[in-house]
Amino acid sequence: MNAYLYIFDTLSDWETGYITAELNTGRFFKQPGNPVRVITIANTKDAVKTMGGITILPDQTVAETTFTGNDLLILPGGETWLEDIHLPILSVVTEFLSKGMIVGAICGATFALAKAGILDTRKHTSNDLNFLQQICSGYKGAGLYLNEPAVTDDNVITAPGTAPLEFAKHILKRLEVFKPETLDAWYSLHKLKEPNYFYALMASLQ
Repeated sequence: MNAYLYIFDTLSDWETGYITAELNTGRFFKQPGNPVRVITIANTKDAVKTMGGITILPDQTVAETTFTGNDLLILPGGETWLEDIHLPILSVVTEFLSKGMIVGAICGATFALAKAGILDTRKHTSNDLNFLQQICSGYKGAGLYLNEPAVTDDNVITAPGTAPLEFAKHILKRLEVFKPETLDAWYSLHKLKEPNYFYALMASLQ
């Protein structure tokens, strides 16, 4: 399995830190030493600059990437998701979903999925339903919108930009790479910031 992180100018730095760190290290996986390779992909090989001013050089382009049946696609938020520059990756999303592969979209990325009609038949969330309806003409998924920090519907995971931790939790749960007790302790440690959950996390690895 590979995790493909789509990157572009204005990418929201904070939204994928939890999930990429845990996938790349595999430090709390049920099977230690078997991390998921995180690969950055972009429309071109040019460096991108995130919202936080960090420069990232993509590993490869979207066009030259061959995806396999158990891969994960992570779509972070950013300020340009309603622009046509993202049409190539939306085609990849369609490919992923047709093959039953997992797609995680957070913040602005959910706008693009809504605009493309991808969320019309799936339970989902975003930054705000009213806002989603205003900016995405043709969006017909309001009846399936849930006001939750993150939502999983089969192989599509969505979250608002304020919930990167819950976004990561849902992806980790869907991938089944953590034991349930490990995931619970990991989430509680980051959410509640109480040291007893660190010890619970360590104990869960035994």
